[in-house]
Amino acid sequence: MHTLGILIGSKGRGSNMAAIVRSCQQCLINAHVGCVASTSAQAPGIQTATDLGVPTKVIKPPREDAGHSIVEAFEGCDLICLAGFLLLVPSAVLQKWPHRILNIHPALLPKFGGKGMYGQAVHEAVIAAGEVESGCTVHFVTEDYDEGDIILQERCPVLPTDTPESLAERVLVLEHVAYSKAIQRVLDEL
Repeated sequence: MHTLGILIGSKGRGSNMAAIVRSCQQCLINAHVGCVASTSAQAPGIQTATDLGVPTKVIKPPREDAGHSIVEAFEGCDLICLAGFLLLVPSAVLQKWPHRILNIHPALLPKFGGKGMYGQAVHEAVIAAGEVESGCTVHFVTEDYDEGDIILQERCPVLPTDTPESLAERVLVLEHVAYSKAIQRVLDEL
């Protein structure tokens, strides 16, 4: 069975991480989560992972140690999934897991991606641009924000009455399904 590592942000709820863990526990993904790591012991997702029975680790921020603590934390993992992790992934990590680090973005890349495009800012930009469709994109991670090859996209309409918050809620539902499907697709090709 394959082993996943999940790298979470320091502030988010960890809902994508929890969805991946539950998909593994329900055998929707043929893998188990070996470790959830964050740069903060106070990250809400760390408690969520603990509650789900997944081992956790606190790592140094990548810019402080060039990613060595990420490599250590996920030793033995076949895939790394980013879930709310907003920092660039260092080259040492990308070299250790080439084409095996995934991320999810709350829009249809290549639109509305790049540095600073995360969370509500993405949904605000989608609505401001007058888009009639949004969704989420699971992609491979590279040294540039949101530039990696697309693995899978899920779509939903942007309604005339949408606010950034209402659009975010609909896209998040898609994210929880899309990420699990994309992970299994990548695992099937290993």
